[in-house]
Amino acid sequence: MTFGVIVFPGANCDHDAYHAAKHVFGQDARFIWHEDESVGDVDVVIVPGGFSYGDYLRSGAVARFSPVMQDVIRFANEGGLVLGICNGFQILCEAGLLPGTLMRNDNLRFRCKHATLRVENNQTPFTGAMRAGQVVSFPIAHGEGRYFADDDVLADLDAHDQIVFRYADGDGNVTAEANPNGSAENIAGIVNRQGNVLGLMPHPERCVESLLGGGDDGALVFQSLIEHAGAVAA
Repeated sequence: MTFGVIVFPGANCDHDAYHAAKHVFGQDARFIWHEDESVGDVDVVIVPGGFSYGDYLRSGAVARFSPVMQDVIRFANEGGLVLGICNGFQILCEAGLLPGTLMRNDNLRFRCKHATLRVENNQTPFTGAMRAGQVVSFPIAHGEGRYFADDDVLADLDAHDQIVFRYADGDGNVTAEANPNGSAENIAGIVNRQGNVLGLMPHPERCVESLLGGGDDGALVFQSLIEHAGAVAA
């Protein structure tokens, strides 16, 4: 399986995603420069976290117009798998590949910690190795992670099982106290209607090796993608 990781000016999680795919899971991985006009022959595009273009205007607003994004949109619309993490989630929303937007955290502070999440939908290419209702822990590091959408969009996301992760406590209870940024309905990650584009604020690529001391729940996302690719190939 080939992972393509986009590199934007200001990105700081591209190497983490590359390391997870190539060195932890032994998959082919390559960097895609933001000025490239094609993502090339890849199976998954990762739009990584960081501060693309310094988060000027608002997070993801400038990166959305990088030359490569036109082909990311084409790739996604043709069914290609796209994973947007943190700033990548913001970029995907700005590009119209996912509904809603990401706003300043409700406490107006940058949050850097581990967050517990409840798996709401394990029937996606990104979550097939998980159980519905499973509680996982991923690190977060964002100042603009508050997911917002109007009531009609939220109802549509609920109706079509597009909410993939919600912030929850260690027992899987979705509570206000477990919500680190004020996201609507405790939303931490969503997919598009077709299920091939996932955006999430937490960082699975930063917790794929238990040796680092933060757990390895993020490995489940990469395992899910690899298993999905194997099932499709079969």
